[in-house]
Amino acid sequence: MSGWKVSDGLATLEAVAAKDVQALAAAGIATVGDLLAWFPRRYEDRRRFDSYPQAPGGEAVCLRGTVVDAQRRRFGGKRQFYEVIVQEGGEDILSTNKITCRWFNMPYIHKLVAVGHEVILYGKPKESGGRIVIDHPEFEVVQMQGGGSIHVERIVPVYRNVTGIPQRRLREMMFLALGELDGESVQAPYEIDRDLPRLQALRDVHFPEKMHEATAARRYFALEEFFVLQLNVLWRRRLHLEHPGRQQGRKTGLLKAFYESLPFDLTGAQKRSVKEVVADMREARPMNRLLQGDVGSGKTFVAMCAMLLAIESGSQAALMAPTQILAEQHYLTFRKWLEPLGVRIALVTAAKREGAHLELEGHPQIVIGTHALIYDTMEFEDLGLVVIDEQHKFGVAQRGRLIRQGIMPDVLVMTATPIPRTLTLTIYGDLDVSLLDELPAGRGKIITGVREKAKVSDVTKFLKEHLAEGRQAYLVYPLVEESGSVKAQSATVEYEKWVKRLKGYEVGLLHGQLPPEEKEAVMGRFREGEVQALVATTVVEVGVDVPNANIMVIHNAERFGLAQLHQLRGRIGRGEHKSYCILLTDGKSPDGMAKLKVMEATGDGFKIAEEDLLLRGPGEVLGTAQSGMTDLRFVDFLADTELVREARRLAEELLDADPDLAAHPELREKIREGREPVEAQEMH
Repeated sequence: MSGWKVSDGLATLEAVAAKDVQALAAAGIATVGDLLAWFPRRYEDRRRFDSYPQAPGGEAVCLRGTVVDAQRRRFGGKRQFYEVIVQEGGEDILSTNKITCRWFNMPYIHKLVAVGHEVILYGKPKESGGRIVIDHPEFEVVQMQGGGSIHVERIVPVYRNVTGIPQRRLREMMFLALGELDGESVQAPYEIDRDLPRLQALRDVHFPEKMHEATAARRYFALEEFFVLQLNVLWRRRLHLEHPGRQQGRKTGLLKAFYESLPFDLTGAQKRSVKEVVADMREARPMNRLLQGDVGSGKTFVAMCAMLLAIESGSQAALMAPTQILAEQHYLTFRKWLEPLGVRIALVTAAKREGAHLELEGHPQIVIGTHALIYDTMEFEDLGLVVIDEQHKFGVAQRGRLIRQGIMPDVLVMTATPIPRTLTLTIYGDLDVSLLDELPAGRGKIITGVREKAKVSDVTKFLKEHLAEGRQAYLVYPLVEESGSVKAQSATVEYEKWVKRLKGYEVGLLHGQLPPEEKEAVMGRFREGEVQALVATTVVEVGVDVPNANIMVIHNAERFGLAQLHQLRGRIGRGEHKSYCILLTDGKSPDGMAKLKVMEATGDGFKIAEEDLLLRGPGEVLGTAQSGMTDLRFVDFLADTELVREARRLAEELLDADPDLAAHPELREKIREGREPVEAQEMH
């Protein structure tokens, strides 16, 4: 079969006008394949003819009638519009309504519609001046239709807007491309649905004859997207398991001493997770496990247990955090609990690179750091365990560089970002999962409230009352400096105001642009209680642990994502005192208010994650374009759990039959394209 191929550039096709090629290119559509991948975002059922006023009020309707009058009229001086009167009627319609149709500043319309034409109209009717009016309706002249219309009398696709190309023209290009397409060029590298060929799915998703065909086609492409993602994670998992493991954790004397030193009991979820980690580390294959838990669920103590097992087996353990502040917080926490047991701990960050070799000369058993741990200058003696905090903030290549030396170390990934089950299966499908689904006893209750930002005087009074009792507070802003393009308050400007408002109390300033030593000094003073109120950006989002801080005031709260707000709120409620999270907003954004009401209603991280996923999509929720997540068009991570499982089964079936994907080079290339690039700089 000959015809257009999906790889053909639109610029090479005579049937596509040059101006359309430019407009499509601006939207990222350069080839026939790109065009056909611009799937409909919804459909309009234009098969049924309505009769006004029986048609649903305020909705677009499909009407049929005969043009009985047509006039060009002027308005506002030289501007003009074309007005057509259509007499409703037809063999199936008893109505004799007259519909006035108007097209403004579209002079060519008079060449297309004239008195006597039978027309089909689609638009929203309204009553104006005693008349039924439709402005700018889509229309078809019946005698001009020939073999039928793709714009009316059918289920019609509605696409995402492409600047410069009307919906009508987009539909015509899609229809043309499908008609000219070389079917062999769209064959899937692996047929995931034997009952629905890919070419038919492509036709059905653009121009279905019945809605169930569109539903089946969308399911096909959702399954295809999930399949590639599952193939990616399972491929990574199998590569990881090919490496020899260490069989660590045979001795547990150090772990027992650690348990006995704790002034509290681990939760049931923590004990279960430690048991799963110990079992993994004793295997001949390397551990590759995700430790997922809400803010404050005690992930760090599970990580400590894993590291103690590695140390007792004679190897080193490393913990990599995405920011310097989080790395320093971990360092202080580990020293507090593990140095009394004789464990040697070192901190390596970008700010301390020059002294990295010097610190490691002391033969530290645990090395904690930022992305500085992956520099070529770092050499571990015998790396047996890697703990990665907030994995989604690192690229795959970064993680790979840390575990590149010698025998594959055990890997434990921690995340406090609550992720719905389906998304976990997709993003972390190459990992076994341990879930911390309960919080330790003794955490204070957090009361969350949404308030108008204009009431800052009330907030100041509330703060002073609690600071006078010896408590501490965070005052969080979305910006470091004021921005001309963003209407939001900044930490540096508001800091000066808070110094005056809270006269008599020490106010600190913390943001990502401060030199590392200044950040460390400010955080140290806040931990020690020397600073009572900390004005900060989201640099305090993760890892900051000050039990005495019981108030969090988030300014311009509508500008933050739900997951980010939840992480920020997790900085309080860590002590015995009741805590308060105040979300200040101007209330002008309905979407923003809806988001804040979710925060006010629940403290359940997984419920918040589901809402966040609905609002922002998986790529934004995870903070990076993970494994092609931003390219997904059809998947629904909240509803498609069964599709994920089916995609995983298909991917396992293929890898069992073709482990190296030697017979499927296109799929192998897709997997390689899905890898993330190395992120060069530390995140703040």
